[in-house]
Amino acid sequence: MAATLLSLLTLTIFSSILHSSKALSVNYYQQTCPKAESTITNVVKKGMMNDRTVPAALLRMHFHDCFIRGCDASVLLNSKGSNKAEKDGPPNISLHAFYVIDNAKKEVEKMCPGVVSCADILALAARDAVVLSGGPRWDVPKGRKDGRISRANDTLQLPFPTFNISQLQQSFSQRGLSIEDLVALSGGHTLGFSHCSSFQNRIHNFNNATDVDPSMNPSLAARLRQLCPMHNKVKNAGANLDSSPTVFDNAYYKALLQGKSIFSSDQALLTTSRTKALVSKFAASQEEFYEAFVKSMIKMSSISGGGTEIRRNCGAVN
Repeated sequence: MAATLLSLLTLTIFSSILHSSKALSVNYYQQTCPKAESTITNVVKKGMMNDRTVPAALLRMHFHDCFIRGCDASVLLNSKGSNKAEKDGPPNISLHAFYVIDNAKKEVEKMCPGVVSCADILALAARDAVVLSGGPRWDVPKGRKDGRISRANDTLQLPFPTFNISQLQQSFSQRGLSIEDLVALSGGHTLGFSHCSSFQNRIHNFNNATDVDPSMNPSLAARLRQLCPMHNKVKNAGANLDSSPTVFDNAYYKALLQGKSIFSSDQALLTTSRTKALVSKFAASQEEFYEAFVKSMIKMSSISGGGTEIRRNCGAVN
């Protein structure tokens, strides 16, 4: 039943996208590179066997790509000469698993040279990351082109984990994304891990009255303070984003309602009646979350980029 609903939903969303972006099509490579998707899936599977953090990394990478200049694979470009690229911008320093995209590109290039864009490979790999972690599957509209511009300073436009609800809404609306998209896409935090620096503001010197954010579950706050002391010197110290960090489920929303979210931006979703109602809906029904997530991912991954080429190497312009 859920699969049928998701298939119908995908068709509906895809139809609406066609009106706004005629270049994208779920069948884009059907004639030119029919085995591209299965090849990319196999590379993602292989990456996951070696590193269980790969799915969270690929999903975050795709998000960070689409929020800067649209979905044009600008996040994959390497810094060169005096130009510092997006991947070296402050919010992207912790991005990893670029090698998975590079490996997928190499395999696809062997079959179909110069046909499949790095932006499409990243969009497909992000979808595979969700599916292979137990989440929903959807047909990814394809036909993106790769961009030639990547600047580290642009990454300061990404939504930060310290954002309040009005800052989050503004960031998403600037990219044509709704409040429902904001809450649904935040569910991507069901996968992964965060370094201490991203939630330090909630567990030390929260305000003049208290050291710890009073909205955070006290036992979680105590554990995080132990993991991340004020002058933390452990390079990779941090915490998982929910209780099942390698499984794509609705545990994130359940934890959020219990005061067990990690970021200020997560907690912010409980500060308006509309966003809180969506959190409650997704916590109560994993199927409703999956449907909303699929809809929002197709919408986000179709944000038009200024790409003009199919890169031969995802880390460098042609």
